[in-house]
Amino acid sequence: MEFTHPISSYQYDSSVTCTSTRQESVSQKLFIIRCFHPFAVRSPRISIDTINPKVLSCECAFPGEIAVHAEHLQHIIRINPSTLPFDEIINCNIGNPHSLGQQPITFFREVLSLCNYPGLLDKEEIRGLYSSDSIGRAKGILSSISERATWTYTQTRALRAAIAEGIENRDGFPANFEDIFLTDGTSPGVHMMMQLVISNDRDGILCPVPYCPLYSASIALHGGALVPYYLNEETGWGLEISELRLRLETAFAAGINVRALVIINPGNPTGQVLSELNQQEIVQFCRDEHLLLLADEVYQENIYADNKFFTSFKKIARSMGYTDRDLSLVSFHSISKGYYGECGQRGGYMEVTGLDKHIKKQIIKMTSISRCSNLTGQILMSLVMNPPKVGDGSYVLYAKERDEILSSLGRRVKMFVEALNKLEGVTCNEAEGALYLFPRIELPKEALRAARSVRMEGDTFYSRQLLDTTGIVVLPGSDFGQVPGTCHFRITICPPEEKVPEVLVKLANFHRRFMREFGG
Repeated sequence: MEFTHPISSYQYDSSVTCTSTRQESVSQKLFIIRCFHPFAVRSPRISIDTINPKVLSCECAFPGEIAVHAEHLQHIIRINPSTLPFDEIINCNIGNPHSLGQQPITFFREVLSLCNYPGLLDKEEIRGLYSSDSIGRAKGILSSISERATWTYTQTRALRAAIAEGIENRDGFPANFEDIFLTDGTSPGVHMMMQLVISNDRDGILCPVPYCPLYSASIALHGGALVPYYLNEETGWGLEISELRLRLETAFAAGINVRALVIINPGNPTGQVLSELNQQEIVQFCRDEHLLLLADEVYQENIYADNKFFTSFKKIARSMGYTDRDLSLVSFHSISKGYYGECGQRGGYMEVTGLDKHIKKQIIKMTSISRCSNLTGQILMSLVMNPPKVGDGSYVLYAKERDEILSSLGRRVKMFVEALNKLEGVTCNEAEGALYLFPRIELPKEALRAARSVRMEGDTFYSRQLLDTTGIVVLPGSDFGQVPGTCHFRITICPPEEKVPEVLVKLANFHRRFMREFGG
């Protein structure tokens, strides 16, 4: 007996014109669909059980439990400060310099204000308010943008060319503006690369441990496998090629197809600066193993050790004689760190080299979907890569501001390291660069037991106690990954220099009480 599905046999009467009749007809059709269609089950209301499981699986330290609690305490300080044992929150958890009092670079802000309000250039009064080269730079930027409209989308060709010129000046090797992709900070570029190279859960990314949570979270969010390689704390958070080879072979044996290697130099959260010899080993490793090298170089201006300096991976590769045919390399940079610290302006770039034209087209497509990055960030990125030069009207002030900021950061690093190493059970490597320290702490057994009783990691418990007692915000090492059985915390050197002694005294007093209470 032949069966005709009710839906396929249902015919809508197009001659019906009465609204009530049409609504009745539609209702009849919906009734038939719900009764007879094999998939006519209403979707459940969106809930935590129905959202993308990749979102659930990814974890990020920002803002994190500690930072969220700090915001709650900040609210209490505003409405009822007498209930807390401190009168302010001291944010030592994030590398956001301007939020902690660092002043912006005058030249950058002068150019930016003129670009955002081009009408100022038509006023005679600005001659006494702005330096001549700020005015000239702003005019040059605006002339490359249609109708001086900095509030519109931009093709960014001139700004990318300026960044490429800055890369050439830094490295001494050619840079092509077509390889420059401007982004809203580093994060979109990292996500784009993860989305590009990860196709399933068997695709792996070699990532340092301790890691920057951006990488662990983006790998999980795009459905890949994080393949950890451990930095050696005993050698100042050194990166050993033997460790990379071990983790690569272990991943291959487990059926993981390793696609890329993440390097953060200078390191976050660990503050080490790679030697050129070590960088050469890494480049050779990536070339031999056909790995995409993802080089996070956002802290390149933050170098404090007298015997260390920054060298880009692109310069290393070119100095070794390797071209685009030999090595696939994506280098990330940002306006958020360095001496500029423009976190809120959201500017960055990635320089993509060694990927063929077909892949480049896909990257262009991906960037086009998101439209362009914000123009303020683009302009600032071009200024960071092309700051005033000797002889320019702004150079003396620019150099003074830059050098004072970097010198102050260097002094703060030394104060933090010295104070941390005086604490019972705490060891802290010298920070060679970046904006953070990652001290190790040996917690008493009673403290670990107390942490377990409230379902916390030991370093999370310590960080929470520190916050509740002093108002100092640090992040637990477990948020960044660490060797099993160890405890750390990440602390930033960004608080104002004049406030650092007070912060360190509060930390030392808390630590003594904590160790005494829990039997240290």
